[in-house]
Amino acid sequence: MNRLIASFNLLEWDSTLISISLLIATLVAGIAFYLVISFILSRMSRRVDFPWITILFGRLRGPVRIMVPLFALMLVTPTLTFSARTHDFIQHLFSICFIAVIAWLGCEGILAGRDIILGRFDVGVRDNLKARVIHTQLTVLVRIAMVIGIVLAGGGILMTFDKIRHVGMSILASAGILGIIIGFAAQRSLGTLIAGLQIALTQPIRLDDVVIVEGEWGVIEELTLTYVVIKIWDLRRLVVPVTYFLEKPFQNLTRLSANLLGTVFLYVDYKFPVDELRRALFDILNSSDNWDKQVWGLQVTNTGERTIELRALMSAADSSTLWNLRCEVREKLLTFIRKNHPECLPRIRAELERVVKVEKEV
Repeated sequence: MNRLIASFNLLEWDSTLISISLLIATLVAGIAFYLVISFILSRMSRRVDFPWITILFGRLRGPVRIMVPLFALMLVTPTLTFSARTHDFIQHLFSICFIAVIAWLGCEGILAGRDIILGRFDVGVRDNLKARVIHTQLTVLVRIAMVIGIVLAGGGILMTFDKIRHVGMSILASAGILGIIIGFAAQRSLGTLIAGLQIALTQPIRLDDVVIVEGEWGVIEELTLTYVVIKIWDLRRLVVPVTYFLEKPFQNLTRLSANLLGTVFLYVDYKFPVDELRRALFDILNSSDNWDKQVWGLQVTNTGERTIELRALMSAADSSTLWNLRCEVREKLLTFIRKNHPECLPRIRAELERVVKVEKEV
């Protein structure tokens, strides 16, 4: 009897060793198969002049590296001679890993498609309106798709557990009440997500847009489903919830085009020759690289008790260039006035009549 038990244990141990050896051999074969396929595809991508193949291959290499050996292991799992409990554990583990790898592969495929499309639209060019539209839409939609994919993958993994599956069935029985509770609890979060999707579709703002928010001038640096990061001119970052751009007014300086008009105000004496300054303004703009040679002008826009108000109008290709142009024009116009007509600078006139009367009486 003892010999039979010993021989049975020996056979069971031998079968376990065979199963472990089979798993190791299958894993090595899967890795070798992946390396061969990867080498062939790498050589083909170098010979073919299609950038999208390189992008796709680079993105999918990571998940495929794990997916191929894992798929081979799943094929040989039914032939293993482990105990029922061990066999079920291994099969369950492989199922979880396979769902996770499929989700990873899907996310990388989405990112590869995004990279391929965005590669055709460069936001670095001057007229980048269409490129910023595409970048904004894809950035938001890709993040929504990835969140959905991760949630579905997580749900699939949880459903592989029998106990959680039964709990899920009981929860579904009261889905109406649970949905109402979750709806009230997540009302603000869902509103924020819907606002992010609405911004992606209607696009009141886009990536790289120049905006003025809360009195701060900056550029849209990051656009997510829940918040927007604005890079302020002094390198600070202003983080604003996406709902802000649907509920409050703000200035978008590049909504339809980047070119803008700017003004410089000067205050001079009534006897100042305006025509002479107008010619000087035209000469200053012509000599400046910041002017786009589209719009210019000098007008008397207001009069006061002591001075007149002059407005110099000019245009530039974008807001940053316009700022530099305004500073340049303001400085050179002031220099022109001080050099040629210093007597026309703003001054305060005082009456000396009372002083003269006093002197006469004395």
